[in-house]
Amino acid sequence: MNEKIKHYNDDDIQVLEGLEAVRKRPGMYIGTTSERGLHHLVWEIVDNSIDEALAGYCDDIEVIVEKGNIITVKDDGRGMPTGINKKTGLSTIETIFTVLHAGGKFGGDGGYKVSGGLHGVGASVVNALSTWLEVTVYHDSKIYYQKFENGGHPVEPLKEIGTCEENRTGTTVRFKADPEIFTETTIYNYDTLAKRLQELAFLNKGIRILLRDEREEEKKAEFLYNGGIIEYVKMLNKNKEPLHEEVIYVEGVEDDIEIEVAMQYNDSYNASVYSFTNNINTYEGGTHEDGVKRALTRIINNYAKNAKILKENDEALTGEDVREGLTMIISCKHPNPQFEGQTKTKLGNAEVRKIADDVFSEGFERFLMENPDEAKIIIDKASTAARARLAAKKARELTRRKSALDTINTLGKLADCTSKDASISEIFIVEGDSAGGSAKSARIPATQAILPLRGKILNVEKARLDRALSNEEIRTMITAFGTGIGDEFDISKLRYHKIIIMTDADVDGDHIRILLLTLFYRFFRPIVEGGYVYAAQPPLFKVVYGKNIKYVQTEEELAEYRATLPASAKPIVNRFKGLGEMDAEDLRDTTMHIENRVLRKITVEDAMLADQIFTDLMGDDVTPRKKYIEEHGSEFDDLDV
Repeated sequence: MNEKIKHYNDDDIQVLEGLEAVRKRPGMYIGTTSERGLHHLVWEIVDNSIDEALAGYCDDIEVIVEKGNIITVKDDGRGMPTGINKKTGLSTIETIFTVLHAGGKFGGDGGYKVSGGLHGVGASVVNALSTWLEVTVYHDSKIYYQKFENGGHPVEPLKEIGTCEENRTGTTVRFKADPEIFTETTIYNYDTLAKRLQELAFLNKGIRILLRDEREEEKKAEFLYNGGIIEYVKMLNKNKEPLHEEVIYVEGVEDDIEIEVAMQYNDSYNASVYSFTNNINTYEGGTHEDGVKRALTRIINNYAKNAKILKENDEALTGEDVREGLTMIISCKHPNPQFEGQTKTKLGNAEVRKIADDVFSEGFERFLMENPDEAKIIIDKASTAARARLAAKKARELTRRKSALDTINTLGKLADCTSKDASISEIFIVEGDSAGGSAKSARIPATQAILPLRGKILNVEKARLDRALSNEEIRTMITAFGTGIGDEFDISKLRYHKIIIMTDADVDGDHIRILLLTLFYRFFRPIVEGGYVYAAQPPLFKVVYGKNIKYVQTEEELAEYRATLPASAKPIVNRFKGLGEMDAEDLRDTTMHIENRVLRKITVEDAMLADQIFTDLMGDDVTPRKKYIEEHGSEFDDLDV
């Protein structure tokens, strides 16, 4: 290892451009200065340590949240180079932390062949957005130290401050995020840190990552997965019923591009396929995911035909069929990834599609040949999905007949808006005819459509598409939305850019809202990911005091409002037990009028977490539901049980 260490020297840190305007336009570098951007600072520094691990020089990474929300990241890598960089005339440490695009990622043989973050870009940006930052480096039996303040300015040059054991190497970075930049919050969320660090440990097998929170009651977690993404799949399937015990694992390298795939089928009806490139979650997929999916469909069809499980004249299994009940992690390590898509989380390198196909095809085909029992289970699962798909196709015809929309209008289910401009059109999904009647009277007919539901819809977490399409309420929604469903889904045909769930503020209303969100997440996921789904926030109380009318949404708001009134005041307080009890004027003024209402946008910040929550809360197994209530029940203090 010592011979390799010598190849990583001061001249390997190449400078592409100066650091400019990071503090003026932080969003350009970290996306946002909200809580998400605050945590991004940690990821940038941790990525530098992960780069060392990917290069084979780092085994342990420690992240500490100190009192005062100070972050420390330690690693046992080689230690950043400490000499003078010939292109800047500064120490290499100062170059890394003050010059944008200065880092080992951009170098030749001595830098990084594969990098998760951009080594140097992250360090300089974190420095620029911190009140202060200090870096300590250990190598060659010496300890080096430099501190920066006021947005990245060096307090003094890098200096040697002592000696250390001969075999000790590594880098420690400690920083305090600048509250003038992060005005929303500078408080780190332990769960957010733990989830990402666990993900990094899954994606980089054999690396130990320790998280320690010293702010109040000390919390700590250690992540070490020698099985890597195999253990990731097991965790994702822990509350599902696997159809085969062994997690199928395939890996291979071609043209310095490494592909890893782990997969296991379960008895659910939903596919959970997640892909990563250089530890970056490629939410929008890309060529690595395309190649693996293409190979999966082809190999299963070929095996099924050759093994006579499918007859020659049987219809081929589709990608949708072979992915039913599949949990899969795809990890690509690429020396020069090119990202595209709306959020730059889609891998665009064309050559990866064939490489991913080649690597996965060879390994997966070998698994099927060597494990005929498991192969039959997988093909039986896909064949059952295919039969359900054909049944769903017939049911789906009902939702796309030319007169279907007119039919649901005529039947009185949908009071449509007159506008044909989806960008200004809204549809309120309300529970029951009574609330629907009030909503129809309160709406703005030009832009607001009302769709009343009769009773609770089917829990689609426990149903295939064909069964879902036999549910009249679901068919009505599909027709109203206009997008189609399944492999025919087309987001561009969405007729309303606000789909607003408007249910009662009680347990039944919450249940209906969860059932609808489960439906949208499983069968209309792009409308959730696109930010088209909202939850209305109707008030719980109407308070009349003299000529003043005040609507409040919680018991706490009611108490706060009462405290502002004179001591002997006796306001009239009406509690709304449901939307049906609100007259049209109340409903319009509080919940539907654009200027007064409160809407909560439903987002999917993390698809994997959302998938797990829907499985836990809406699946067949009662145990995870019970555990969730025990752990989080205290967070819901206004349940009307």
